[in-house]
Amino acid sequence: MSAVLNTPLTLVKNTHPQRKDWFDDVPARPTVEAERLYRKQRLAVAFRLFSRFGFDHGLAGHITARDPELHDHFWVNPFGLHFSQIKVSDLLLVNSQGEIVVGEGPLNRAAFAIHAALHEARPDIIAAAHTHSTYGKAWSAIGRKLDPLTQDGCAFYQDHALFDTFSGVVLETDEGFRIAEALGSQKAVILKNHGILTAGPSVESAAWWYIALDNACHTQLLAEAAGTPQPIPHAVAELTHSQVGRPGGAEFAFKSFYDIIVRDQPEVLQ
Repeated sequence: MSAVLNTPLTLVKNTHPQRKDWFDDVPARPTVEAERLYRKQRLAVAFRLFSRFGFDHGLAGHITARDPELHDHFWVNPFGLHFSQIKVSDLLLVNSQGEIVVGEGPLNRAAFAIHAALHEARPDIIAAAHTHSTYGKAWSAIGRKLDPLTQDGCAFYQDHALFDTFSGVVLETDEGFRIAEALGSQKAVILKNHGILTAGPSVESAAWWYIALDNACHTQLLAEAAGTPQPIPHAVAELTHSQVGRPGGAEFAFKSFYDIIVRDQPEVLQ
């Protein structure tokens, strides 16, 4: 029997028991500088995490984080640096004209074209993520939205869109604004014949939702290959979305991975 179980309860219980749930708000950082560093650290770790999940195909992929002071600027990965190698000091700060304000570059023009439009169209978006993940690409080729097949998948029920026009590599902000229009007020969009994209009120939520959306694509591909999936009824899917689709849960899910990456690869914060 453990030592804790042999210890009188008076010595181990909380003096003032209280509830602390995963959806509680995270305290705000005290200064703009602290918030900037916080976002950059989560952004750098998100790239390392995406590499672990295999979302690092070729040169494709980008995650952005809006600067907390210069709201029309965002931080992004430099083009050509593998996700697994990105550190905080490697991140670029880019302005609304696509010019590099901080960092060496080069800049992925597709990243600017898509993300600049998203950040402009949705002031509530702090971060957005897009890569060419295998299951996201595979599902995007089918050209339809996901069904509510599982509890996890309900995070995106009536909360993701379909952008059904593919016209080559996105290099102009006009196309980015069309993607933003398709996204609307939702957290994710399936880009037909291209892949998937997520956006959220924090780096953590955008990154975790990307991981979860790719998993939902994988799940539906498997379910349809195996037989005829049975979707969750609308009312139950809607309720489940209200329970599992909030940013708080996404941020806590990301934190569990953040702690592992920082422990195993502390140089990421340099």
